[in-house]
Amino acid sequence: MVLYSALGGWKKHTRWDLLEKRILEVCPSYFSTSGIDYYRPVNQQPRQLDVFLLKLWCSCDRKGLLHDITQVLFDLELTIKRVKVSTTPDGKVMDLFFITDTRELLHTNERQGQTIRLLKNALGDVLASCEIESAGLEITACSQGTLFLPSTITEEMFSLELPSRQSGGLLASNPISVTVDNTLSPSHTLIQVLCQDHKGLIYDTMRTLKDYNIQVSYGRFFTNRKGGCELDLFIVQADGKKIVDRNKQNALCSRLRMELWRPLRVAVISRGPDTELLVANPVELSGRGRPLVFHDITLALKNLNTQIFSVEIGRHMISDREWEVYRILLDEGDSCHVPRSKIEEGVRKMLMGWE
Repeated sequence: MVLYSALGGWKKHTRWDLLEKRILEVCPSYFSTSGIDYYRPVNQQPRQLDVFLLKLWCSCDRKGLLHDITQVLFDLELTIKRVKVSTTPDGKVMDLFFITDTRELLHTNERQGQTIRLLKNALGDVLASCEIESAGLEITACSQGTLFLPSTITEEMFSLELPSRQSGGLLASNPISVTVDNTLSPSHTLIQVLCQDHKGLIYDTMRTLKDYNIQVSYGRFFTNRKGGCELDLFIVQADGKKIVDRNKQNALCSRLRMELWRPLRVAVISRGPDTELLVANPVELSGRGRPLVFHDITLALKNLNTQIFSVEIGRHMISDREWEVYRILLDEGDSCHVPRSKIEEGVRKMLMGWE
């Protein structure tokens, strides 16, 4: 696939050096693709990275603690697979991070020492103890989130259909147009998307097309300074042919509109006397979840001066689709000072890159 883009602005906090390094690592070189040995058999799955358990004990809690930890892990190219966070009655914190290493070096003493050292530098005297160990099957099984979701989480939150009312609210503030054209190319179907730009826009588009087994041959991506985005994709089906069936065209356009309008689900609800922030994102068919979700959630709460009491991350099958669900219990003393609507808005904007 060839994709050209024109960016209307630059994110001042973007790690361009790290982005370049990661792209070079995941994109095969010319030499690796020139031989037939590169191509993986269809039934062979990519090797799963080893999972490690990072255990942290902190002498006290403070605002932004979790975000500082996730920032260090992100800089080290360590991917968070699952988190369990709890605060004891006396204010101490125990954090369990199930992580994988992009560099595949976390089994070495040098890499573990580097991770622990940077965590100590970031947390200071708050960090009482830090350990890293290989997570076996039994430990990984214990990390699974609860299978129970509160009754207040309705099917509407996880619906894959656009609401019938097209005016007002988030839909009106983020209008989306998806159209199909089979006249411009003799061999490809053109999908044209007009929408407001957001963080992960290309990811959400490609993830949806991947789920439909659609191949992108050529694309153009353009954003203007007002935040508008135009995306032109020349695509074919798995059989290499254009999409001529009107029902398939309508189904694909409808799904793209839904995924780009609300790629993540955010809600602030009551959990008994407490306040719970709930964030859910769909899992790819490959089993991968959306990257950096927990990083952005913790950053948004840090900016809102809201403290986290506990966290659970689990995967749930809802409406015949797997979702990665983040359940974050907010500190009772802090959450009452920030309106729930402001918490929901702040987290959503951070996740969408509209902060």
